[in-house]
Amino acid sequence: MGRQGELFGASPASVGSSGGALPLQEHQLIAWQQRLLEYQRPRFEAVASGRQLAPGQMDLFGGSSIGAAAVQRLDPLQLAPQHLQFWRWPERQLDGAALYFVVDRPPHLEGALLLYVGETKQADRRWKGEHDCKGYLAAYGEALQQANLQSQPSIRFWYDAPSERRARQALEQALIRHWLPPFNKETRGRWATPFTAEPG
Repeated sequence: MGRQGELFGASPASVGSSGGALPLQEHQLIAWQQRLLEYQRPRFEAVASGRQLAPGQMDLFGGSSIGAAAVQRLDPLQLAPQHLQFWRWPERQLDGAALYFVVDRPPHLEGALLLYVGETKQADRRWKGEHDCKGYLAAYGEALQQANLQSQPSIRFWYDAPSERRARQALEQALIRHWLPPFNKETRGRWATPFTAEPG
């Protein structure tokens, strides 16, 4: 089988003109997005309706209940979407400790995709400079563009996050385990994420 088919195998491969890999085809990208959607959609529906997932649908804390209530209540889609270049605004719009969520709403899918969960002590500065997720988003966007697929990425901030760093990071990890966003390093292997932040 050619290299295209291997992109969704056990190990991620880079995409794009400089990566040396063949471009992902439309059906491959949609299949990858659909798998993610099928996992996350019940979680979006549960939090939107105020109900909890059945115990068999949750693998949050390895037996711990730390942060379980916040995870079950926090709906990323109810947070105000910001442009990914928000940090370039001339006036400071965001400040303080926060959890943040990178979401895509592809027009060809019937639902949203939560791509990344992060935490920060300074929301107005976290997205400046180098950031691993920004590399993944760039490769993701390039792959979609080459396949003539559209995306609508945004970043959303939750300011009720704990100000204490360890508590904030514990909640971040609980959210990552709940949503399994594919651009977090902890979960890339779960989705055989075919996009890489590394230059080709």
